[in-house]
Order: sequence, then structure tokens, then C-alpha cells
Amino acid sequence: MAQGNHLNLLSCPKCKMVCSDELEYCPRCDSELAIRDESSLQKAWAFLITAAILLIPANIYPISIITKQGRVTHDTIFSGILHTIHLGMIPIAIILFIASILVPWLKIIGLATYLSAISFNLPLSKRFLMKGFHIIEWIGRWSMLDLCVISLTVALVNMGQLLDAKPGIAATPFALVILFTQLAAKVLDTRLLWDRMENKHDSNRTTKNS
Repeated sequence: MAQGNHLNLLSCPKCKMVCSDELEYCPRCDSELAIRDESSLQKAWAFLITAAILLIPANIYPISIITKQGRVTHDTIFSGILHTIHLGMIPIAIILFIASILVPWLKIIGLATYLSAISFNLPLSKRFLMKGFHIIEWIGRWSMLDLCVISLTVALVNMGQLLDAKPGIAATPFALVILFTQLAAKVLDTRLLWDRMENKHDSNRTTKNS
């Protein structure tokens, strides 16, 4: 199957208009055109590795600090989930588990698989990888859900004057994990996947489906 770069065509990174590779700027939105952004792979790896490192303090250090009658309680992400389970708030515990543990790990593992497939030419289906990449982009929209739940809980608790609650030190690295995984997916030029991998990884799949 012929690709755009084989036909002297490329798409605008902003408005996705198909242009000739002889043009330097998009005639529609005036964005700078480039056949491929080779440096995007290194940028994506840098953001992803940084996110993976920050995930350690985000899970080790307390993400919330609660003071009740002079007694201070520090909760990590995991202990906070267990605490909500003990209080009988199962739906909130499920939301916290999905948003703060499951989603970040799935994003990091998924992006690492995708970047490794490009960097090391892993024999994986391009269609499968692209579908997974779009899923990662979609769930990334819900990554701030955990911090929203914590913020609302803190606001409601303090408003009710039941006790004093505030975010812990882990809130900052956790927010940065979300930011850097989003940036890793955003800066990557996905066209590199189709350039660097073998067509045979998809030809077998196409034959089976036909």
C-alpha cells in the first residue's frame, strides 16, 4: 500500500490538509510542514520515562493529609482507596482505583509498547497499535478525575467543618505524571509507525480477515 511520502504528499499537522511535499507552509492554516518529525520519538520517550519515574513518589508519598481533633492522618493513593472501602464508599473507591492506579499504569505500559514498536521494529500489527494509541488518548481525558475527586472531597469536608483536609506531597508528582503522559502522546508523530515497521505485520492479519 502506497503511503503519502511515496506520492510526494504530506498532511498538515494542524488542520490535516493533504499538501505537496514541495510546500513549506500549509496553504490553509499557514502551519509549517514537515514530512516526518524524527525528533518526536525522542521527545515522547523523554516525557514517558519522566512520567514513569514520577509515578514512584506519587504512590509512595501521601496524597492527602487529614487532621481530626488534633490527630493527623497521611493517606497514600492505595491507603486512601482502602480507607474509602472501610467507610463503605465502594463507588468512590472504584473511581479512585481506576483513575489513580489503573489508568496511569495502563497509559505508561501502552505508550511504552507503542514507542518500543517504533524504536525496535517489534512484530506487532500496526492496526492494533493505532487502536491502542487512540484508546490511550481517549482515557487521557479522564486522568484528572482522581485529583478532581480529592479536591471536591477536601472542599466539602472543610466546608462542613468536620475536619481539616488538604492535598499531600504526592499530589504534585501525580499531576505531573498525568501531564507528561499526555505530552508523550501529543508530541509523537504517529506516521513514524507506518514508516519503520514491516508491512508483513499487517498483511497476515488482512489475509485472515478476508
